[in-house]
Amino acid sequence: MMIDVVKKLYQYNDWSNQRTYEVLQGLEPGQLQATIQSSFPSILDTYGHIVGSEWVWLQRWLGHSPDGFPEWLKNPTLERLHEELEAVQKARRVFLDRLSGEGLQTNINYKQLSGAAYASRLLDLLLHVVNHSSYHRGQLVTMLRQVGAQPVATDYVVFTRLG
Repeated sequence: MMIDVVKKLYQYNDWSNQRTYEVLQGLEPGQLQATIQSSFPSILDTYGHIVGSEWVWLQRWLGHSPDGFPEWLKNPTLERLHEELEAVQKARRVFLDRLSGEGLQTNINYKQLSGAAYASRLLDLLLHVVNHSSYHRGQLVTMLRQVGAQPVATDYVVFTRLG
């Protein structure tokens, strides 16, 4: 049953990322790359962090611990980030489809990008990634308003109302 909840959360996460991308597509390059005081220096960098982080965590769940973000994250275009995110989402769906409820309790050994070693329950890591991406999408809402753009609602309840 918990596996069904996790899959639903990832459907929501993918939906939210898609809606965010659609808003970002409507921005001018100057808006995407404008320096804004936040966790990351621009809208494009913040979106890139979401995509890069989702890639890193998927790699860890698959048994790899990257020692850095992928090359494609250096000076990416919005379209390239979207392509990479779609690849992550597709691979993650395969991973989740093969996962059992018992598998959620498995400890995953991984290293942070700094090299520090950790072990965490897979369920906790899966929940973390959705929360992490939601946090940064919230930052994007504020950043979008600062460049005069209209953000879109990505609340979970909005997702559930749609079907």
